[in-house]
Amino acid sequence: MPARIVADPIGDPRWSELLDRHPAASIFHSPGWLSALRQTYGYEPFVVTSSSASTLQNGVVVCRVKGWASRRLVSLPFSDHCEPLVDGSDDLSVILAHLTGDAQTAGGCSVELRPRAVVEPPFEAAADGSWLGLGSKYCLHRLDLRPEATEIFRRFHHSSTQRAIRRAEREGLTYEAGTSDRLLATFYRLLRMTRRRHGLPPQPVAWFRNLLACLGDRVAINVASKDGQPIASILTLSFKKTMFYKYGGSDAAHHRLGGMPFLFWRVIQDARARGFLELDLGRSDVDQPGLTAFKNHLGATQSALTYYHYPPRQNGTKRTDLLSRAAGRALAHLPDAALDLAGRLLYRYLG
Repeated sequence: MPARIVADPIGDPRWSELLDRHPAASIFHSPGWLSALRQTYGYEPFVVTSSSASTLQNGVVVCRVKGWASRRLVSLPFSDHCEPLVDGSDDLSVILAHLTGDAQTAGGCSVELRPRAVVEPPFEAAADGSWLGLGSKYCLHRLDLRPEATEIFRRFHHSSTQRAIRRAEREGLTYEAGTSDRLLATFYRLLRMTRRRHGLPPQPVAWFRNLLACLGDRVAINVASKDGQPIASILTLSFKKTMFYKYGGSDAAHHRLGGMPFLFWRVIQDARARGFLELDLGRSDVDQPGLTAFKNHLGATQSALTYYHYPPRQNGTKRTDLLSRAAGRALAHLPDAALDLAGRLLYRYLG
């Protein structure tokens, strides 16, 4: 059966029903995440499926992203991974042929697929018979929450993680979680500090407001404080039995207190108590050894995360990162208001 488009995965109950059934569904497929993307960046999500009209047995959710000099079909913007919800390579090939045909019709448009699992090439994805090629490569970390908490702690790196957590507990750090405006302001201030250290603007605050509004109890802001002063914060998402770490920020002046390891340890304990089986620690760039080491030191399992691209790129190289070209030392010295404005202007083109 040829593929067709389901125009509104946010409002179509058949999409939510597929998410409930399919084991590969994640928070990034959810109507709440898609609603936040639409409200913040104006992306219009749609689903391509080979199923009949009465029910959805499979689907790939996609957004159109209009850059300054290009147009892309992305599954999905700002999502670490977004597995095609299919049961076999035949369905996937039919759906990808539709997407690549759409890209060819649009002229100069590309397709990017962000599966968590490896897509086994070669297969003919495009109407012209060309293959989906390797795109950007990252590291993905996942932590098994099924062992006892004592066993999880034992697997932490002794000096960099266990010792930091014990230091934080001696220092009397406190932990708080919620979705209040106060916690959002705290999180955003710490996120901005971290992004500034890296010479990057923060994501628009509207993005986080929309995540809180659209995801409800599936999102939380977690904060570690010293004597009432917030020093580290992370934003977590949840779906079925998986908790997701998505964003974080900290005050470098207090790194010696172990705020971030302490915060993750508290989130891990809370997630286990609520019945979650896995903590998805998200993607890391292959050239971020510090972040990769931090996640490895939590005892997480590291795997390769490979995106796929049409038309194929030479040697699986990354697309030019517009944000890295726009960022740098100048951004690090901008006033807060100007840095926030840069984020509002840039991110909608970078999904």
